[in-house]
Order: sequence, then C-alpha cells, then structure tokens
Amino acid sequence: MLVHPQFSPVALQIGPIAIHWYGLTYLVAFGMFLWLGAQRVKQVQFAERGWARRDIEDLLFYGVLGVVLGGRLGYVLFYKFDYYAAHPLEVFAVWKGGMAFHGGLLGVLAAMALFARTRGRQFLEVTDLIAPCVPTGLASGRIGNFINGELWGRAADPSLPWAMVFPQSGTNIARHPSPLYQFALEGILLFVLLWVYAKPRRGLGQVSGAFLVGYGMFRFIAEYFRQPDDFLGLLALGLSMGQWLCVPMVGIGAMMWLWGRGRAMRTA
Repeated sequence: MLVHPQFSPVALQIGPIAIHWYGLTYLVAFGMFLWLGAQRVKQVQFAERGWARRDIEDLLFYGVLGVVLGGRLGYVLFYKFDYYAAHPLEVFAVWKGGMAFHGGLLGVLAAMALFARTRGRQFLEVTDLIAPCVPTGLASGRIGNFINGELWGRAADPSLPWAMVFPQSGTNIARHPSPLYQFALEGILLFVLLWVYAKPRRGLGQVSGAFLVGYGMFRFIAEYFRQPDDFLGLLALGLSMGQWLCVPMVGIGAMMWLWGRGRAMRTA
C-alpha cells in the first residue's frame, strides 16, 4: 500500500508569513480562469457581442465573492446546520475550514445574476461563457485537498495498486485517494469534454446545462469512493449528502439543455 506523503501545508515560510499550498491552488484556479476566459471571449459567439478580457476580470471578482460566501453558507446549511445554529459565531470562523461546492455554486450563480443585471446581459449568456472555465479551478482545489490529506476515500482493497493510507484519518486502513479521482473526473475530464462541446455556437443555456449534468454525474460517481462525513454518514438509499445534492443538479441541467435547443442569445 502507498502512504500519503504527509506534505507540509505550508509551501513557503518567510519569517511570520506563511504561504499555504491550499492558497496557492486558489491562485492557480483564478489564473486559469482568467486565461481560459480570455480565450473564450475570442470565440465568435462572444466576440460579436462585445465581450472582452476586462469582463473576465470583473467576472472573477464577482465569482470569488460568490464562491467564498456561498461555499461557507452552503456548508453551514447543508452539512452542520444544528451545530452552527447552536454556535452562530462559529459561522465566521472560516480559518477552521468548512466549504461546500454546492453552496459555492449557488453563490456563484447569484453573483453572475448580479453581474448580468448590472451589465445588461442575459444570465444564461454569462453562465454559458464561464462554464467551460470552471473545471480547471475544481481540479486545482482537489490537488489542494490531496496535499492537505483531507477528504480521504472509503476503504479499498489493499491489493489495489494505488490504495493509500491516510494517517490523518487516524487509521492504517487502505483507502481510495478520492481527491485524485475527483481531480480526474470533475476537473480534467469535465474540462476537456465541456471545452470541446462549448466551442461551436450552442443554444442559450445549453453549455450551462451540460456543465450541471457533467459535474453532477461525475461527482455522484466519485462520492462512491469518498468517505462520507462522520457527522452525517450515508443518508436515504445509502447515498451521501453530496450525491443527493447532485440529483437536482443533473435534472435541472438536463432541462436547461433541452430548453436551450434552437434558442439564440438575445440581441444586445
């Protein structure tokens, strides 16, 4: 069996200033979003509507706020509501961890709606633009999870060549390195599929719908290998909270894709 390398969470220490690997993965995610977004606005369906790189920079600002606020509130509401209801000040203790992707997604959607309203753009036009730029950020975050030795997987057959012991789990059980599975599925594979799909002109909302379906399906699969949160365990039908949250994502994404067939962006 492999053993998690036990990376130091600090990438660089300069006196009292510590730069953490997880923070660097966020910087990589933001940098990739800017670069991919700059390529995206050059595509004819967006270039002809006046999109420019400066819009991507503004979208990143809105998106960061949405990710942080939505991710935290999502964790509070979806995962540990009873605890935070009893300890409301702990909601602000973000340095102790606790972010949820599905909450972050809702936060980003709210931020994109605000951006669209202030710029006179259609909401789905904005989300179609950025959707293919998101998976690389997810991939970067999963590398951060792996470096930190968190979100480890369920027990695996010790004979599995990549089965790994995560000492942070407090056991010597061979486990699936689930952050790497999510890196491959929700990050790299989803990016490749979505980037190729989104390059031609598509109906309004179809790229956004494809993202929701793709992420929901890949996350649902990955959750079978990820250890459920101790304070939640498995829920109805033996599914995790993450899997149940993916079900409406896939359904909504499929309806968006069907609705968008043949629909063009509104003339500016």
